[in-house]
This record gives sequence, C-alpha cells and structure tokens, in this order.
Amino acid sequence: MSNSPAQVIVGLDISKKQLDIAVRPQGLSFTAANTEAGIAQLLRRLQKLNPQLIVLEATGGYEFLLVAALAGEDLPVAVVNPHQVREFARAAGRQAKTDKLDAQVLAHFGEVMRPEPRPLPTPEQQQLSALMRRRGQILGMILREKNRLEQAHIDAVRRDIRENLTWLEQRLKQMEKDIQALIHQSPLWREKNCLLQSVPGIGPVIAHSLITYVPELGTLSGREVASLIGVAPFNRDSGRFKGKRMIRGGRGHVRRLLYMGALVATRFNEIIRDFYQRLLAAGKPKKLALTACIRKLLVILNAMLKNRSHWNQQLPLAA
Repeated sequence: MSNSPAQVIVGLDISKKQLDIAVRPQGLSFTAANTEAGIAQLLRRLQKLNPQLIVLEATGGYEFLLVAALAGEDLPVAVVNPHQVREFARAAGRQAKTDKLDAQVLAHFGEVMRPEPRPLPTPEQQQLSALMRRRGQILGMILREKNRLEQAHIDAVRRDIRENLTWLEQRLKQMEKDIQALIHQSPLWREKNCLLQSVPGIGPVIAHSLITYVPELGTLSGREVASLIGVAPFNRDSGRFKGKRMIRGGRGHVRRLLYMGALVATRFNEIIRDFYQRLLAAGKPKKLALTACIRKLLVILNAMLKNRSHWNQQLPLAA
C-alpha cells in the first residue's frame, strides 16, 4: 500500500468581487476578495498548499488577472469549459448551485478528470483575442441597430440609428485593419494567414479566427482537430440499437464560421464541391453532407499548416 501523500487539487470559482476556493482531498473551503490585495493573499496561501492542479472556469474576462497571477508564480492552472463542468456536476448528482459549491465541483472535476495545465497566452495572443472579441461585439451592435431601424417609424429616430450605424461600420473597418496589422507583425501568424486564405472558401474572418481561437491547428492529427472543433461524429449504439452518429461539443463559434466557409467552398472549391455532390448523390441529407465538408475542410487546413503548404488540388488526398 502506497504511503505517498495525496495530491492537492484546488477548485476556484470566480465572481466579480469574490473568489471561492475549495481544496481536495483536505476538504478546505475559504474565500478571497477579487482584488489585487485579495489575489496576493490567495497566492501566498496556495503556495503553502503546493497544489498539483488549480482548476477554474472561463468566465469571459473576470479570470484573466487571476490566471496571469497564478501563472506568474508557476502554479499549475487549467482554465476549463463551463459546459464540461456542468455536465460533470449533473453526473455527480450535484444539483444545487452556489459559489462555494461551484468551487467544490471544480476541485472534484480536477481530481477526476485531470485537465492539462496550459501556459498563459503571450501578450500578443491576448491582444489578438481581445481585438477579435471586440470585432464580434461591434458586429452584434450593428445587427441590433439594423433590426431597430426596420422597426423604427419616426424620422428623427431613424436618422439617429443611421448615424450610429455609420459610426459602427467605420469602427468595424478600423478594427479589422488593426487585426490585420497585428497579424502582419508576427512572421508565424503572417505565414498561417497566407496559407489559410489560399484555400477557396477561407477568407480573412475565418483565417483570423482560426489563428486566434485554434492555435493548435497544424500541430494535431486530423481526427484530433476534428474532435477539438466538434465535427467528429460520435456513435450512439447500445446493444442492437444503432443510433445516428452525431456531433457535439467542441469550439462552437469556430464551427459556425467553418460552416459558412464550407458553404462557400461547395460552390467555389473544386475538391469540396465534388465531395459534397458525391455525398448528396449517395443519398446523404444536405445538413449531414455539409457537416462532412466542414470536417474535410478542417482536416485539409490542418495538413496545410502542418506541412507549411499552400492550397493545391493534390493536398486533400494526403490530408
């Protein structure tokens, strides 16, 4: 029987003003203020615990300073998908939800699933991600203003909305220029951008999104990258029952962009178009055929970056 000490796993739930911490297997729970002073106090306490893993959820921004502080002290931190944690909590029968309980679930999740700690993004990666998020926010504001314009009947209101739309569209153009300039400053990103956009169906928005949100592209196998994005079908079989294979999970926002890319590729990319037509001729539903095209396009892009090759008609055969 092993006498080695149990590994310390920390779950950390983040809110705007407070951090809730749970430690397994010791069963400790405590809180800290989500301020510079509170984080500094937390770091000192965590260093004494010497954790093997600290698990927290992506919260859309509140976690950034804390993750940077943890990484700066060489503490192993894993930022996990909130959906995965919720599914884990349901499987474990944890229905109640408070900040303290969420921290306990995160610690339990880390103890069982052992997510891999990842290095903190570089300042350039953080800047690119922030610019891409802001671009998406501006697009959302433009869409909402256009919807308001359709419903507005007072001239003064319609004029105000049009003026705001003009300003937002100018900001969008400037944001896209800033993103392009940042990518151009990096030789690696510049090369990736050039390779990706050489593929018919892949434009600047999809290329920039892949560089930002799928930095693993070009380092994984085709099966791994398809699973990462959520276009690898899962079997749903039990005994004699053979269910339809379905896709789920993954990076949904990237998958939605690739859907548009694949849709364009079925018209203008000879390889994808022929593949799509073969699937339709075989009786596959259009949605299923298009999903298969997304997966094929993604595997091709992954092979291109891995081989540092521009688009050509023979590459898909080796992808």
